[in-house]
Amino acid sequence: MPSSIAVPPEQASLLGTMPGEVLDDAELRQVQLSVAPSRTLSEDGSTGTKVTVDTPHGPVTAAVSGDPTRPVILSYHDLGLNHVTNFQAFFLYPEMRNVVNNFCIVHVNAPGQEEGAPTLPEGYVYPTMEELADTITCVKNHLHLRSFIGFGVGLGANVLARYATKYPNYVDALVLVNCSSTQAGWIEWGYQKLNIRHLRSGTMTTGTVDYLMWHHFGKLEECNQDLVTVYRQHFERAINPTNLGLLVDSYIRRSDLGIVRELDPNKKKDVRMIRCQVLNITANLSPHIEDTVTFNGRLDPTLATWMKIQDVGLVLDEAPGKVVEAFRLFLQGQGYAVHSRGIGSRQGSIASVTSSTTSLRDLREARDIHITENPLQNPTA
Repeated sequence: MPSSIAVPPEQASLLGTMPGEVLDDAELRQVQLSVAPSRTLSEDGSTGTKVTVDTPHGPVTAAVSGDPTRPVILSYHDLGLNHVTNFQAFFLYPEMRNVVNNFCIVHVNAPGQEEGAPTLPEGYVYPTMEELADTITCVKNHLHLRSFIGFGVGLGANVLARYATKYPNYVDALVLVNCSSTQAGWIEWGYQKLNIRHLRSGTMTTGTVDYLMWHHFGKLEECNQDLVTVYRQHFERAINPTNLGLLVDSYIRRSDLGIVRELDPNKKKDVRMIRCQVLNITANLSPHIEDTVTFNGRLDPTLATWMKIQDVGLVLDEAPGKVVEAFRLFLQGQGYAVHSRGIGSRQGSIASVTSSTTSLRDLREARDIHITENPLQNPTA
């Protein structure tokens, strides 16, 4: 039975009651404590149907969701991750689901990096970064895709940038997170060589895990500690070290993208450059800020937007809402009729593009996002 409690005079004014008034306790028998599920990097099936595509460099695993006749978003993951661990949570983010409902999503894995992948055979020659880019053509042809919007992180951003440079007619736009356009420096090369030696022997050392954590988060002490713990456990327990060692070796041997910023319209057709719109994203705690600045300086300024998000390191996990909003506005700039509840067909109207640039300017003025876009795209900026 509920008990009755007399309200003391000193509490009466706070409760909005009369002194001495009797209140009844409420019995909350049907109320249950709701605890949010712990973060996991395990596959839940939401990324789509897995397909295996034969390429000149061995089989490649991809995951497909949606109708391939619709506009396509093709993702490529970073070091130590795969399509599940890098993109599953981000693409399940409610606002992101609303944006991509009418897209076909294709996630591509580098050879041997998919979840549960067996150890690559002895003597297997791992593809170079250029060859990894060429495997995307095999996936595209296998799924009968005409073109796609690329979405890459770290290593995957470099792969997609190479592909867009080599096959400009097949890439509609690029969203690249922490993209490097240069060769590996001596410090990176030397450190990774030591990691590769251990990885190829099948050992995931503390030093290698620390490097991966730094690569993804940057300033660990300032990042979300729950995420830091989840990713550290993933790197320690859930990665095939031998396969990762081969991928890391390929990445540190990467060549320079060889792209240039050419402002003379008469010379643009003769130089190597990325010819589609690029949303170039980083975070202020990331160790790759300078790489993205260098990359941005080599892009056509009329096609590039550089965006830095404050107070995070692992940007897709720590600030998904900000990335989704920037992505939505970016899609509007490509002529897609993007709405909060979904996306329509691609449009070619000037009004759509004008609306996009205005929205980007509004987003740039937010306290924790810094966006740089070329004034030629937006004369009122």
